[in-house]
Amino acid sequence: MKELFGKVAFITGSASGIGLGIAHALAARGMKIVLADIETDALDRARIDLEERQAEVIAIPLDVSDRAAVQDAAQTAVAAFGKVHVLCNNAGVSRSVALDEATGTDWDWVVGVNLGGAINGLLAFVPLIKSHGEGGHIVNTSSMSGLRYAPGRGQGIYSTTKHALIGMSEALCADLAPHDIGVSVLCPAFVKTQMPHSGRNRPARFGGPQVPQRRPDDPLLLGAIHGKEPDLVGEYVATGIERNQLHILTDASERTEVEARLDKIRSALDYTAQRDAREASKS
Repeated sequence: MKELFGKVAFITGSASGIGLGIAHALAARGMKIVLADIETDALDRARIDLEERQAEVIAIPLDVSDRAAVQDAAQTAVAAFGKVHVLCNNAGVSRSVALDEATGTDWDWVVGVNLGGAINGLLAFVPLIKSHGEGGHIVNTSSMSGLRYAPGRGQGIYSTTKHALIGMSEALCADLAPHDIGVSVLCPAFVKTQMPHSGRNRPARFGGPQVPQRRPDDPLLLGAIHGKEPDLVGEYVATGIERNQLHILTDASERTEVEARLDKIRSALDYTAQRDAREASKS
């Protein structure tokens, strides 16, 4: 989408952090903004912030893991602005726990929000975007944790969902191209967000709020304190939409870790090719 002015964007997890940064960047380009977030007080503050920036904006309290609620939110957005052109599946949570110690509730919550929330977004909004025939764009927020795994952080469930979002986005890109709907997957490294404290908003059906104690030297906590500014990441996303960029990375600070993973895959491919050649020579 080269022209964003006057179009409509629906952004989940947009009361703060990356979602709000995306809202700032798209509003600055003249888009109408629908903010959606589970944290109602912060959502009100974000709406006022956008209004002060002269943006056309509405705010919808939303738990993205609730499929019916996402469908209702889509209809509210259309009622307010007539159409939706850009969907940003940005809402995400994290639960720091080793996989061999994770409970069913841990899995249900993180998968339900990070992956299920994006699926619910697609089910609600893709038909709406296709129906008006003006094209559009989908942004799914993954993570560097979808491109590599950092041991010792207890991010196994989180990483599972973020890998899935990359695969989903790559498939979706091919499926939606005939409809002039672009797809991007955002893979941020550390950004100044409340992600380490996301348990504060965990719904009752997933066990209720949880505020784990974190060591002062916790890398996830330090990353959230010293990471990139959300507004800068929002600019990366807006530019990525304009460029129809499939993979949007915030920085190359973890190139070594990502390439180490790729080297293991290449090594497995080399071994398999050599094995197949040996087997072929025997036949």
